[in-house]
Amino acid sequence: MELIDRLNKEKRLSSSEWKKLLSSWIEEDRTYAAFIARTVVLQKFGKSIYIRGVIEFSNFCKNDCYYCGIRHSNSKIGRYRLSKEDILNCCQKGHSQGFRTFVLQSGEDPYFTTDKLADIVSEIKNKYPDSAVTLSVGELKPEDYTNLFKAGTDRYLLRHETADEKHYKALHPAKQSWKNRMRCLQDLKDTGYQTGCGFIVGAPYQNIDCMVKDMEFLSNFNPEMIGIGPFIPHKDTPFAAEKTGSLETSLFFLSLCRIMLPDVLLPATTALGTIDPEGREKGILAGANVIMPNLSPSRVRGKYMLYNNKQNSDVETSRCMIDLRKRMSSIGYDIKISRGDYKGRNNS
Repeated sequence: MELIDRLNKEKRLSSSEWKKLLSSWIEEDRTYAAFIARTVVLQKFGKSIYIRGVIEFSNFCKNDCYYCGIRHSNSKIGRYRLSKEDILNCCQKGHSQGFRTFVLQSGEDPYFTTDKLADIVSEIKNKYPDSAVTLSVGELKPEDYTNLFKAGTDRYLLRHETADEKHYKALHPAKQSWKNRMRCLQDLKDTGYQTGCGFIVGAPYQNIDCMVKDMEFLSNFNPEMIGIGPFIPHKDTPFAAEKTGSLETSLFFLSLCRIMLPDVLLPATTALGTIDPEGREKGILAGANVIMPNLSPSRVRGKYMLYNNKQNSDVETSRCMIDLRKRMSSIGYDIKISRGDYKGRNNS
């Protein structure tokens, strides 16, 4: 608990302190960190939970990440792409139910050029000027990030996956570069995006040194958003037989991130809800303040399967919101109708 108190006070730890904390914590430490994290959330955000409507618009991907169910080499899934009209229809339904952020997510699909994406983003911003648009479409050139930003994209999510280059190489084929991933993240920050990164808890070959580097990277990079979730294997990948990441460890990292970066936007991820029926609620109670329901058409949700048994509701958007409000109310929180922008440094 002493190191958790130090983190709460100083907002950073040394490498040796991180190693000690991450290699020796017990359940009492986790519950204490969650208590501190909840206190920070109440001070910064009150009882409000932000919602983001995720639209998974393509499961084509040119990459072959060893852990991912939509990797290029997986021939067992049915591929799909949503049209511009499909995407706008998702936004219309979401907006009518109170969503004020739309997260457009896909594999790295060359079909969706920067011009096509910019056109879609511009149309969303024209129709819903009170809403934010987040993209999560992978690694692009600096000029692409600039053009998409000019088109109206507010935020960009790009998980760094691991801050250890050797570990990154164990999760990806040689053509995918850790250095390029890091370059992209810095380009996003420099362009002016509210930038999100994050890592996979319990990924194959992850060790304490990897986790230490992840926490130090987050501390130094100071992202506006962090996406953390447990590793869950997919049956049609090289990691099909690997062990699922720990719920408790994932929750502990959520709490530590909240304590270290008090203003950060921190989702209780779908992966948490996949490995535990109350995973999202537990994530909120560990310090998260964002939930990202799926607004994709029900006909394609089962095809965007990054890992086994992905939480995948066919419930209509209106019923989804009713369910979310009940779930958050049951633990003392409320859904807030808001863009939910980052309000730390350089933001109002």
